[in-house]
Amino acid sequence: MNKLTLVGLLLSVSFAFSQSPNLEKDYKAVEGKVIEWRRDIHQNPELGNREFKTAEKIAKHLKSLGIDIQTGVAHTGVVGLLKGDMPGKVVALRADIDALPVIERNDLPYKSIVISEFLGEKVGVMHACGHDAHTAILMGVAEVLSKNTDKIKGTVKFIFQPSEEGPPPGEEGGALLMIKEGVMENPKVDAIFGLHINSQTPIGVIRYKSGGIMAAAQSFTIKVKGKQSHGSQPWSGVDPILISAKIIDGLQTIISREVNLTNEAAVITVGKIKSGVRFNIIPESAEMIGTIRTLDYDMKDHINKRMIEMVSMIAKAYGGEATCEIKEATEITYNEPSLVDQMLPTMQKVAGAENVQTQKAITGAEDFSYYQKEAPGFFFFLGGMTPGNTESFPHHTPDFKIDDSGLLLGVKTLTAMSLDYLNK
Repeated sequence: MNKLTLVGLLLSVSFAFSQSPNLEKDYKAVEGKVIEWRRDIHQNPELGNREFKTAEKIAKHLKSLGIDIQTGVAHTGVVGLLKGDMPGKVVALRADIDALPVIERNDLPYKSIVISEFLGEKVGVMHACGHDAHTAILMGVAEVLSKNTDKIKGTVKFIFQPSEEGPPPGEEGGALLMIKEGVMENPKVDAIFGLHINSQTPIGVIRYKSGGIMAAAQSFTIKVKGKQSHGSQPWSGVDPILISAKIIDGLQTIISREVNLTNEAAVITVGKIKSGVRFNIIPESAEMIGTIRTLDYDMKDHINKRMIEMVSMIAKAYGGEATCEIKEATEITYNEPSLVDQMLPTMQKVAGAENVQTQKAITGAEDFSYYQKEAPGFFFFLGGMTPGNTESFPHHTPDFKIDDSGLLLGVKTLTAMSLDYLNK
């Protein structure tokens, strides 16, 4: 074989692998099922670490496709492994499966009327963030890919994850526990993709951002110690409520005066303050809890350092003492730029270049970020709002709803991204 012939052959093989196969017949066959699955899951929601029926539904479906499965991962998680007919890399696809303690207000034939228990109280349960859609989409991707193993050069790992919204107090869960139990190993994942449906983005539209797209979330607890005294004689004590007010004011100067907000956004919010028992007693102590949101690792480190310093110094300046404890909730959801560049043509091919749009980072958080610490990842948003709709409701609200006709684009996009990543 001469050099020219060899080059031509290599180019033709490369070109063939770079083109997603025509799977329209398979997509058409699965669309109705995806909608049916999503509505059934919506009508039967389950809270984090308690997704028993949802996990059973997923496992039964994957088994029917001949996919090797592992159940009971991170309590109720399901992991499926689909090997292609050709060896190659490993790509993981993740969907979250838990619902929220929200009472649904929508008037839908598949409306949730489920009641469960959360933090010792009876609560309504609703898929108020679209995890039902994510689950159904990934079930659809699994079905399409299982019928096309001859087109897969490598392995696809399907991760159905519990407790994305956070495990119940005192329990482990979510992405961290999935990782702890080895979901990114055996076989080792080379790249991971995930999506999130959005009720305020029109169907047919995909939005993404290279780099940090969602914030790291941290919780903090500030404990202030003063000196109790009669409310009529404040000079005889040290007022922890006054100190708390000064601390809250001071924390906001970190955001407004110390961090470069032209690079990325950052937020410090005090969500609760507790102190005192009676109108005429200056109490001995106060406690505050809140959240920090950051999109840049250096900015995060600076804010953490300054909060701990400032809390202590402000309290000391007013004669008291205070400590600040900061705990991790999620990391920055960071889309590896080189992976984004690699997969962008695939997304544009599937959805149309005009429908694949960049967006600004948001201060919401996602535990998908933990997978991205283990392997390069790409997380994007999928439109779920009916075009022309003038009333779309935010996530985590009783009126949240999405348009089912946007689900198939999610199936097509994750399928094409998987094939193109592996085959390139």
